[in-house]
Parts: sequence; C-alpha cells; structure tokens
Amino acid sequence: MIVGPVFTREAVTAPRRLRFFAVRTLAVATLLGLAFTAWQILVGAQQISNPGDLARFGSAVFRILAPLQLAVAVLFSALLTAAAVAQEKDRKTLLLLLITRLSNSELVLGKLLASLVMVLVTLAATTAFFMLLALTGGFSFWQIARVMAVTAASALVAGSLGSTVALWREKTFQTLAITVLAIFLWLLTWEIVASGAAGDILFGVSTSQLALAMSPWQAMQVAVEPGFAEAGTGGRPDPVGTFLLSAGIGMLVLNGLAIALVRVWNPSREAQPRTESDESPPAEVEPSVVAVARGQQAIAHCAPGKVRHVWDNPILWREIRTWAYGKKIIVVRVAYLLIFALCALAVRNLGINQDGADARAAIPPLAQPLAPLLVVSVLLVNALAVTSITNERDGKALDLLLVTDLTPREIIFGKLGGVVYNSKEVIFLPLALFAYLWWRGQLSSENFVFLAVGLLVMFAFAAMLGLHAGMAYPNSRHAVSTSLGTLLFLFLGVATCMRMMLAFSQSFQHQYLAFSGFMVGGGVGLFAALGVRNPSSAIALASFVAPFATFYVITSFLIGSYFAAFLVTAATYGFATLAMLTPALSEFDVATGRSVPRDEA
Repeated sequence: MIVGPVFTREAVTAPRRLRFFAVRTLAVATLLGLAFTAWQILVGAQQISNPGDLARFGSAVFRILAPLQLAVAVLFSALLTAAAVAQEKDRKTLLLLLITRLSNSELVLGKLLASLVMVLVTLAATTAFFMLLALTGGFSFWQIARVMAVTAASALVAGSLGSTVALWREKTFQTLAITVLAIFLWLLTWEIVASGAAGDILFGVSTSQLALAMSPWQAMQVAVEPGFAEAGTGGRPDPVGTFLLSAGIGMLVLNGLAIALVRVWNPSREAQPRTESDESPPAEVEPSVVAVARGQQAIAHCAPGKVRHVWDNPILWREIRTWAYGKKIIVVRVAYLLIFALCALAVRNLGINQDGADARAAIPPLAQPLAPLLVVSVLLVNALAVTSITNERDGKALDLLLVTDLTPREIIFGKLGGVVYNSKEVIFLPLALFAYLWWRGQLSSENFVFLAVGLLVMFAFAAMLGLHAGMAYPNSRHAVSTSLGTLLFLFLGVATCMRMMLAFSQSFQHQYLAFSGFMVGGGVGLFAALGVRNPSSAIALASFVAPFATFYVITSFLIGSYFAAFLVTAATYGFATLAMLTPALSEFDVATGRSVPRDEA
C-alpha cells in the first residue's frame, strides 16, 4: 500500500482484537443513550402531538451530539497518535524502524494512519447512527455529510499535530502537554477572533469568515445549520468547504515537516555514536562520598563536578532537583502561560462589561472563559502523573526501584510531590485568578472557598488517577488513553448533560429518571477503566456513585445551590482519590500488576 507496511500491519491485525469492535459499539451505544435520554426529557416536559415536534427533537439532538463527536474525535486523535509515537520512542523501537528500508513518508504516514484506525472506523459507525436519527426529521443527509467531513478533517489535523510533536520531542510528558496546549490554543485563538476582539477585519478578511475557515468548532456550528444546504448559496463561498481546504493545507504542512525532519530529530543525542572529536580524556577526580542515605555511606568513582547530596526520599529528590521531564518543559510552561493570559484577559473584560442580568444567567459569563483554563490545567496534571510512571516502566527503571529498600509510601508520595512541584504554575495560577475575582468583588468569599477547595480536590483526583492508571496498565499507550480519556469523558459528559438540560427543559429537578440509564452506563465504564484490573469494593463504590453525584452537582449548580455542589464534589472525588491511593500504599505489588491478591492466589 502507498502508506507502507506500518499501516498495513495495523489494518490487518486490528480486527483481531476485541477492543476494535468494542470501542465503536460503545460509541454508538453512547450516542443512542444520549438520544434516548433527550427523548425522555422532552416527553416529560411537553406533549408530542405532530411531526413538527418530532422534527424539532431530531434537530436539537443533532446540534448537541455533532459537536460532542467533534470534541471526542479531535482530542482522542491527537492524544492517541502522540501516545503511540511516544511509546515507540520510550521503548527504543523507533530506532529499529529508522534502520529499516522504510521511507520517511511510509514511516510518518503509516504510523499516523495506524494510530487513527480506531477513530476513523468509529466515525464510520456513528455515521450510520446519524443517518438513522435523520428519520425523525429536522436535518438532512447533506448536513450529516458536512458534519462528518468537518469531524474527519479535524481528526486528521489533530492526529498530524500529535504525530509531529511526538516525533520532535523526546519526553512523553512534553509530547502530551504540547499537543494538548496546541489544541486548546488553536480553538481559543479562533474563538477570540470570532468574538470580534481582534476587530472586524484581519489580514484584509472578515474575522468571522476567517474563524469559520480555521476553527473546527466554528465550522461545525455552520455545518449543523440547514442554511448552507448547497455550496455557494447566495454567492458566498461555502464555509465548510473553506475549512476543509485549510485543514488539508494544515495536514500537508504538518506531515511534510515530519517527513522532512524525522531522521534529523531522531535518533536522540543519547543514541548517536560519539566521534573522536567528542571524546576527551576524563578529568582525574578523587573518590568522594556520592550518597548518604539511611545511615549508609558509599565511596565510589563518580564523574567530575560538584557532588549532589540525595535526600532521604530519592524519588522526590529526582522529581524536584533534576530535569526528570526534560529541559524543554519550559516550552510547556510558556504555552500554558499564554493560554492563562488569554483566559485571564477574557475574564477581565467580561468582569468590566457584564451587567446584572448576565450575572444571573444559568451559566455565569465569567465561567465561560474559566472553563477551558481549568480543563487544560487538570489534564496537564493528569498527563504529568501518568507519564511519571509509564516513563519509569518503559525505561526499565520501575523494576529497579521495586527491588530497592524504598517503601511504597516513598515512591507514591515522591511521585505525587514531583507532580505538584513540576505543575505548580498550573495549580496556583487559576487560584490566583480566583483571588483576583474575589478582590474585585465579582466573587463572594464563600464561592471563592468553594472554587479553590473544589479545584484542589480535582487536582488531587487527576494526579492520583494518573498514577493509578500508570501502575495498573503495563502498556503505556493504554495507560495514557485510559487516564486522559477518563477525564475527557467526565468533562464532556458534564458539558453535554448541561446542554441537554438547558435545551429541552428548565425543570432540572425532575430529570433524574431520564438520566438514570446514562449514569448507570457511566458507572460501568468508570469501573471498567479503574477497577477491572485491580478491583476493590472502594473503587467500585466510587465508580458507580460518581455519575449520580455529578448529576446532582450539575442540577445544584444550575439552580444556584453552590454549597451543595461543592460539598458533593469534594466528598465524591475526595473518596475516589482515597480509593485509588489506599491499594497503591498497602498492596503496591498488586497495584502495579506484579502479583495477584491473596484471595486469588
């Protein structure tokens, strides 16, 4: 095939795995469950008496599910491709591919498409679902084709971005963090342009038309509308066609860059042979004390330079006192600071211009720019936590740690301490923004406490979730996708539920039965992700309680009961954090999969 044996192997072997069929079945079942939930809400709120009501239902569901599918496809395409290439690097198997007769294009494009097989097949399955939903009326098959074209093009661009970044960077965390930040910067920048903050004309083009051509979210908002049923209506260019053209150019640029530089970026400097000019006679040093820990001293030969004394917990020392995640982590911090600056500027402008009516809306205007900032912050903490374990496993260092006299408590809390230290900007800058809003009087004292404590609880949950997934899954790609996927489905599920509640009914208190099936399914999925490998009664309880508690939090937030929302959030996700932390400390070998529980032995 034109893309080479890397993709051919994946296309041939993927149907042999149960996951190949389970993922697309689960995707269609989720969309069907959401549609059924929306139907239950609609029937409970009003009477369906004519085909027009049914068509309005179909149109409303289509407008909710199409953007949800876009968000899932873009985020998972970027993360799956980035994780796949990063795993090849961590296991040193990319070097084997580079010394074969594979051309650069076969290597880059083959790996990209092989990583996206699951996403593309799932999109094909969901297309059939939308065509079935179209029988209710309210939207056409042409709209479905436009929506699927925008989704597929966006997924390919996001996957190309993840693949290019992974081939460029050495550390897995750098790859995941830069990919996530680039996706959010892509979306936020064009949302700001579309809002008119940059003026009406930019580069000689209308900002609204420019945002439609460059932003998948803006293109999706047009694709679901029936107004552009035919390309070029009214003499205007079709915005969807313009976006597809820009997406194609983006794919060519990203993949062309990766194809041209893949052998320049790789292999890493550590793997390159040293020349005679690089070699210099070692400096003569006298033996010195290289470590003093636990009352033991060792005299050994060491490299020249200042001796660094290791703390009593060497895991924490390495995470804090060394560049454990690479020196280019500074790039990640700069990118996050840029996103923070954009969101903080939007919050400041909204705080100056908002009036009392807007402040009393179901979703306060100030929460809208804060939401993407908090989502990306929690995702970065989770990515740092899961890669802190997967990097050790892929580098064959985890087994070495387990044969030392380090206790599970030192390893776990050392990793958690490193996560907090290396993500200090991500954790404390949102808290500083909350404090600014409180100082300006736009946030009450009790709501400031609710936000600050609730966010810290979510950071703790995200960090522990990353460690839990990293220990439970021996495959780094599965660990990363499970950890980040759990958080993404949590955030997207909350956003989708809120949109459905606001779209179909304002009676939030009476929608419990309609969402009950969806919440049970969410509990099953959460337990399958967290407890299927190392099940425990605490993890099972946390998995099945979390969806119901989250629904209660959403309804409490929408009716203005913020204390109830805070209390349930802190209790639910605090308990889930402890449920994952306890086995990691008390049964560390079981948590890492190196042994089985006593009752199963």
